[in-house]
Amino acid sequence: MKKNIKTNSRRETQALGASFGALLLSASLPKRHALVVKLEGELGSGKTTFVQGVAKGLRIKEKILSPTFVIIKVYKLQTKNYKLLYHIDCYRIKDEHDLLALGWDKIVSDPRNLVFIEWPERVRKILPQNTISISFETIKSSKSPARKITFP
Repeated sequence: MKKNIKTNSRRETQALGASFGALLLSASLPKRHALVVKLEGELGSGKTTFVQGVAKGLRIKEKILSPTFVIIKVYKLQTKNYKLLYHIDCYRIKDEHDLLALGWDKIVSDPRNLVFIEWPERVRKILPQNTISISFETIKSSKSPARKITFP
């Protein structure tokens, strides 16, 4: 059953991401490869803002910026279950071959990696079967930067 959550500001979207990040810290998920989370939604719908919150929940001190121009940003984690957080933005990628050339197979093969991927539809063919999907939608009728965020 899907769960929809409305956020009314950047701060609320980041707080939701922080809660999700903290949940990942406390979960012990048996897995054979990286935990991949695909973030779907139009430009400006809150995907990077959510990842900023996730990073806070994972106790990352670095400033999280969109990796649009560099494609992949990597952050070290000081946790029991995870070693690295990969924030990948496929907006400038043509197809999955571009991501494969950047080391996708190695990234996704390590179960100690967390991978958050924006614009996943461009690389859909190479995403693991059990990828978690979170969708973001701007609520146009709202005066504030409201978002509807849908979890599986």
